[in-house]
Amino acid sequence: MAAPPVKARGPSQLARGEERTALWLLLPSFLIIALVALYPLGRVVMSSFTNERFAAGAELRGEFVGLQNYQRLLSMTIREVPRQLDGDGNPVVDAAGRPAYQNARLFLRTLGTPMTFDAVNTFDVFGTRYVLGATSAPFIRAVWDTLVFTITSVFLETVLGMIIALTLATKFIGRGVMRAAMLVPWAIITVVSARIWEWMLQSTRAGFFNTVLTDLGLIDSSIAFFQTASLQVPAMVMIDVWKTTPFMALLLLAGLATIPGELYEAAEVDGAGPFRKYFSITLPLLTPTLAVALIFRTLDALRVFDLFQVVYGEARYSMASYAYYQLIAARNVGLSSAASVVIFVIIFVFAILYIRALGVERDGD
Repeated sequence: MAAPPVKARGPSQLARGEERTALWLLLPSFLIIALVALYPLGRVVMSSFTNERFAAGAELRGEFVGLQNYQRLLSMTIREVPRQLDGDGNPVVDAAGRPAYQNARLFLRTLGTPMTFDAVNTFDVFGTRYVLGATSAPFIRAVWDTLVFTITSVFLETVLGMIIALTLATKFIGRGVMRAAMLVPWAIITVVSARIWEWMLQSTRAGFFNTVLTDLGLIDSSIAFFQTASLQVPAMVMIDVWKTTPFMALLLLAGLATIPGELYEAAEVDGAGPFRKYFSITLPLLTPTLAVALIFRTLDALRVFDLFQVVYGEARYSMASYAYYQLIAARNVGLSSAASVVIFVIIFVFAILYIRALGVERDGD
């Protein structure tokens, strides 16, 4: 005769008492988090559904407008740009035989739609030109520029930080001095470093890079780093990589210090080379530290503000500087709050993707 199944016992009275005590001890922390984090976040979300104005009188307080702010920020369209026609109605071509198109911005403004679209970018597909239009073109450009800035800068900082960390993890004369010197760029205030690089990247011979490149004969004329649209974001990436690579290297160096040296000694006995040791020992054991470093750095890059604000002001925005402009210059609290919520959602998505891809949630298993 089979024995009756044993019922699983629930937590003991002592365990339940400890849980209640832990909850009471955590209650002050929960209240502080609610005050300093949840309430401001909720206030921003609520403001994003209103037309509230900054520093307005009581009679101009915001009214509920639903999703109008989000519609204004995120409404986009893709339209085919018409060809230019001559007086006889024939398509116009340039000297190279390429088709000539109408001005994309003027074309979008002639559309008979309830919303006014501005050109964000044009692109060609199979010989046909299209234009991406948006009701808030500066914000869409800011989102794109911030994503390009984040992905490029974080990738370069991770690669360079890994190289520096691996170098400083080895024993050599002057290693302590090198570790201290490595932190100098990171210790400099962002505003100061931005001004330093702004001087070095000047478009005249007063700029350090233009002077060096011209003297070496690599360029014939000065490069306008901050005035050329295609070079503006790469210039920001260059500045950020110089400043923040030491931060990545410091985090990775701390992770390397936790890897037992006996593993490398055993690998050497087995005849493993440097690359085999790196991919079989270093990288797998460094993954948790690398995940934390990537999350911190990516979230910080997505909300970049000071670098764009100092160098470009209102000439080119990041997502955060656009939200700042709408709040301070345009005094549009509702639109600024909606932009901030969009930034929060993008950052949240990146954090979830990192956590799932790198397996951070499994570290405590």
